[in-house]
Amino acid sequence: MLLKICFVAVVLFVGVESRFGYSRASQRRWGRQHGNCYGKRQSPISISQQKTSHILMPSIEMIGYNNLLPFPLNITNNGHTASVAISKLNAFQESLGDFLPFVKGGKLSGEYEIESLHFHWGDKNNKGAEHVINDMRYTMEMHLVHRNKKYSSLPEALENDDGVAVMGFFFTLGEAESNGLQTLVRHLPQIPNSGDTLSMNVTFSLASLLGSIDTDKFFTYKGSLTTPPCSEAVTWILFPDPIELNFVQIQKFRRLQDNLDDALVDNFRSLQPIGNRRIFYRKVNSFQTDRDFVENSIHHTEIDWFW
Repeated sequence: MLLKICFVAVVLFVGVESRFGYSRASQRRWGRQHGNCYGKRQSPISISQQKTSHILMPSIEMIGYNNLLPFPLNITNNGHTASVAISKLNAFQESLGDFLPFVKGGKLSGEYEIESLHFHWGDKNNKGAEHVINDMRYTMEMHLVHRNKKYSSLPEALENDDGVAVMGFFFTLGEAESNGLQTLVRHLPQIPNSGDTLSMNVTFSLASLLGSIDTDKFFTYKGSLTTPPCSEAVTWILFPDPIELNFVQIQKFRRLQDNLDDALVDNFRSLQPIGNRRIFYRKVNSFQTDRDFVENSIHHTEIDWFW
């Protein structure tokens, strides 16, 4: 059943009412209402692998990613993106030992539980992703948003430097259909307008969205939300190997409407200065395991490990 909800476009993650656009002029105005948008640790950025710090670090452990997400799953066109909010577990589910997927490892300081996921795409095939990797801007970028478990809510987490982890995955146009993504894509025609929300009658696992990409290699850096309020509370984890989707699938994203009844496309923020931040790349060799990282930690110096 399609629910028509009348509201001003909701800022992703935080849930406060706000209107913002993605034109260059609109983006320059973000900071007038949200001072963080003028910060020195903003996202997205352009990453060159040659200019990153290659260090040994643990892999990202994706716990529960093969489990089906709990009902209900709502997919929303909020005027800025297509997003899926992950329902919290009730007391009965927790008593059965159920848990929401979470991640740990890399340079994360604890366990981070899934909150939501959303997408950024362009009107042309050679743009859409927010981050640029080795001078490549992919067709689409998916963000899986996680909250540090030590904080009780996302708004609280966004007030803290270690509050949020966002894992970014890239999509490139090809002939093959992304089977995992298709579960979401087939619902997009039912949320064409800003404010439309659909309670899906199916569920899926987060792992199904990732296909068979190599998740051993990744970049990580300290940054921010890429939409207002631009909170500098995010540890970014970006996996450079792209997932393939086909033209029919990306066109369904492009047919959505924004909060001005225009085509919802090019919903990516301009690249931000890196400044004096360090970007890390997980150094992997054919024999490395997480146990090797612990036993051979002498291979990285303490200064290498610091942000």
